[in-house]
Amino acid sequence: MIQFQDLQKSFGAKLVLAGFTLTVPDQETVVIIGYSGTGKSVALKHVVGLLQPDAGDVIVDGRAVSTLERDALMALRRDIGFVFQFAALFDSMTVFDNVALGLRRRDLSDDEIAERVREALAVVDLTGAEEKYPAELSGGMRKRVGIARAIALRPRYLLYDEPTTGLDPVTSAVIDQLMVRTREHLGVTGIVVTHDMRSAYTVGDRIAMLYEGRIRQVGTVAQIQQTEDPVVRQFIEGRPA
Repeated sequence: MIQFQDLQKSFGAKLVLAGFTLTVPDQETVVIIGYSGTGKSVALKHVVGLLQPDAGDVIVDGRAVSTLERDALMALRRDIGFVFQFAALFDSMTVFDNVALGLRRRDLSDDEIAERVREALAVVDLTGAEEKYPAELSGGMRKRVGIARAIALRPRYLLYDEPTTGLDPVTSAVIDQLMVRTREHLGVTGIVVTHDMRSAYTVGDRIAMLYEGRIRQVGTVAQIQQTEDPVVRQFIEGRPA
């Protein structure tokens, strides 16, 4: 279980998170929606200790992330796969080596690493792409490699930061189906940050809207679609202010 408890974060004079509170139960995927610049990705980075809160904390399986010493934080990160917005692949490395990167930091044999890479690439429909380089791949394929790198670690949690940004509608739908398949394949708990409502409705068990630093509303897909909250309604319908 992941719990955001009254999380607060500012950058200079700009208050980004102002008491962000949200619970993500085991084996559930929660989608965080909201306008650009409202702190969705900032909240996500606190889960793996890439940012330190000004107040409050993120609790993962009873562990307060901001209090963890280096070794304990590294152990926590081994349970979490992070899919970055632009895949964050290394251009000088093959697809195989990009996916194997995190595995090589573990006590695994070369055969075990190769098997995990093959398995992860099969899940994202990239079997046979092992020797390609990122520059040879489409944007959607690079995103899929990013997902493969995360799931190769066999994490308990998967965090997705804007996984469909910059993709055409068909490729976005493919990524959505891969996220659903990954959840079913691994039984993971997930957090997806997005402003893409079609994607949110497809992959989320629940949807939470972040607005002015706090959760404005959280509910099932049906509850969000039927909301009477004017702020949430305006966002999900894409209407200008």
